Amino acid sequence: MTTSSPIDVPDAFAASYGAHGAAERAWLAGLPALGAEFLDRWALRPDGPARYGMASLVLPVRRADGTPAVLKLQRAREETTGATAGLRAWCGDGIVRLLDHDEATTTQLLERLDARRPLSSLPDATAALEILAGLLARLVAVPAPPGLRHLADVAADLLARAPRAARALHDPDERRLVRTCAAAVAELLGESGDRLLHWDLHYDNVLAGEREPWLAIDPEPLAGDPGFELLPALDNRWAEVVATGDVRRAVLRRFDLLTEAVGLDRARATGWTLGRVLQNAVWDAEDGSTALDPAQVAIAEALLSR
Repeated sequence: MTTSSPIDVPDAFAASYGAHGAAERAWLAGLPALGAEFLDRWALRPDGPARYGMASLVLPVRRADGTPAVLKLQRAREETTGATAGLRAWCGDGIVRLLDHDEATTTQLLERLDARRPLSSLPDATAALEILAGLLARLVAVPAPPGLRHLADVAADLLARAPRAARALHDPDERRLVRTCAAAVAELLGESGDRLLHWDLHYDNVLAGEREPWLAIDPEPLAGDPGFELLPALDNRWAEVVATGDVRRAVLRRFDLLTEAVGLDRARATGWTLGRVLQNAVWDAEDGSTALDPAQVAIAEALLSR
């Protein structure tokens, strides 16, 4: 998709995001004009080809003084409306710095990091996990600002949807596992925490930077217990876990490193990690899946084996 606008929307992004529905296609149609508006409003000039994620377009730009930055264009939706509040609260401590923003459209001007060097590209898996754990400890040290979604509400909603998700599974052992995860969440529901959570901190959401060697990106802020943050780091680079020949031991090693770095009670962190397994099970079942992801099963079973 090309236009006379300085914003080119990559065809692959238009096809993938537009497949979600009419609202997404309407937003894509207005994206060149939206981008041009913010280039003008914030006195920016394009400085390279656009990149994109699952639901956002990121354009490298330079500010009027020549400072490199990125313009992030994304639809205003529940997952993005809290991102600005979270970035302001973190104030660049362990995470990309917010330079400017527009509340109405959730458009952001962000510090530019090196998108060619995600933490997943670091060959040493242990070093990568230690870096991620250090960032996680810094991020969850910040209290959540008012107005964010709360883990208590997210968890209660998952518990309401869990029975249907369990019934959708063919394997009775997997149905039992979903019920076990739900029971663990139910026990913790009254103590869901007040920390500022990233909610999607994994190796590809950490990029190399100049201000700091590594910084987190793309938060979906949530107020809650830091134990709810661990699963993405446990199941990323999963092939390396399998390659050890002892999946249970490798999962527990990752889990112990993370909980020690962040200073978490392991029993509570286990419960909330099972909550993330439950979340993924619910989402997958609602998308039509009749089986759990094998990595998620392996992680849950490893934690429950203690």
